[in-house]
Amino acid sequence: MTTAYRILVVDDDPGVLRLLSIRLRSRGYEVTTAASGEEALAHITAVRPHLVITDLRMDGMDGMTLFQRLHDQHPSLPVIILTAHGTIPEAVRATKSGVFSFITKPFEAPYLLQQVESALRLSGAIPAEDDEDAASQAWRAEIITRSAAMEEILQRARLIAPSEASVFIQGDSGTGKEVLARAIHRASRRADGPFVPVNCGAIPEQRLEAELFGTADGQTGLFRTADGGTLFFDEIGDMPAALQVKLLRVLQEQQIHPSGSNTPVPVDVRIVSATHRDLEQAMADGEFREDLYYRLNVVSLHLPSLSERREDIPLLANHFLRELATKYDKDLRSLAQPALERLVSAPWPGNIRQLYNVIEQVAILSTASIVSDDLVRKALRDDTPGLPAFADARRDFERDYLVKLLQITQGNVTQAARLAKRNRTEFYKLLNRHELNPGMFKPQR
Repeated sequence: MTTAYRILVVDDDPGVLRLLSIRLRSRGYEVTTAASGEEALAHITAVRPHLVITDLRMDGMDGMTLFQRLHDQHPSLPVIILTAHGTIPEAVRATKSGVFSFITKPFEAPYLLQQVESALRLSGAIPAEDDEDAASQAWRAEIITRSAAMEEILQRARLIAPSEASVFIQGDSGTGKEVLARAIHRASRRADGPFVPVNCGAIPEQRLEAELFGTADGQTGLFRTADGGTLFFDEIGDMPAALQVKLLRVLQEQQIHPSGSNTPVPVDVRIVSATHRDLEQAMADGEFREDLYYRLNVVSLHLPSLSERREDIPLLANHFLRELATKYDKDLRSLAQPALERLVSAPWPGNIRQLYNVIEQVAILSTASIVSDDLVRKALRDDTPGLPAFADARRDFERDYLVKLLQITQGNVTQAARLAKRNRTEFYKLLNRHELNPGMFKPQR
């Protein structure tokens, strides 16, 4: 096994945790253990497991309650439940609820390992083909992230990519909708075919029909250009009403009628569409066709804003800096730590696109190899509020707040405590309260 798939094992029996860990690690899996459902929830964002194996009967939160909590936040994360007291009705209820497998103790190790592999394969964690690691991850190479929310989206995207289902991507401007659409195309069976993007809001209405469907006098049109591949409609919510009717007809009949021609032309394309608009509200206002919406929205993915994935900001900023250093032939090695902290704290209404523009500006203006905080401050125009003091954060969000700090600093407690405006002793007390281990957030060596 070339990839260390991450498995979170939950049981209040130390002996069972040890036995399962030995068996799973012997097969090359990366195992994290938790002695309770509460501890498992504390680990979930840091570990980002591909699979959870949990006991059914535990003190405090039981296995089904843990499953329901996980399923609410991570619906595609497979869960296997183990129990020494299982009954058929319990198993039926568990599987109907979405539990991948319900296994009664004692169990044979080969059977458990077979169930583990099946769960990983069905969830999309293990590709259908036995590709090498680099090849199997190439489809998502343009997406820079360590965010649990993004990993959840990518796992779902990998699962749906091989199908022919239309995909609808929603997210604010600048969140990377076209980048995700390209990734889905690369992971699909159409990867060798063309990927053709069209921005519905950028082409004048009088030209859009000919651009899409072509003309009788020789204009090919984007549908025929994308034949055998993927056609990506960006800002589909801006498509004029008259064109919505014609697009719906094409999706129903799988053929186009070029302007000025009565002869239909068959087309074979997969549709991926995206918008920053609320199309349900647009339907209610009569601005978007309901029948077209449901044709496009067979599977939906919602991209988080950059402010919802702040742990990715240092990764993205340094990635962009390296790219721009090459583009402008400059010796730019990194951003100063205060500059990174300022970037992490910024509001980012323009999301990733705005971050790229800020990094490009400081890359051009920097005369040193380390980009200064002063340059970043000027690029952000001084409108960057700091992270809230931890005392002001709501108690219900303490754990998520701590996890984000540890992700941003890669487990560096000194930096995390400084960002939280707490001293190290107080910060460690908060970590202990939420059963968070800073070591889990440090880069793997």
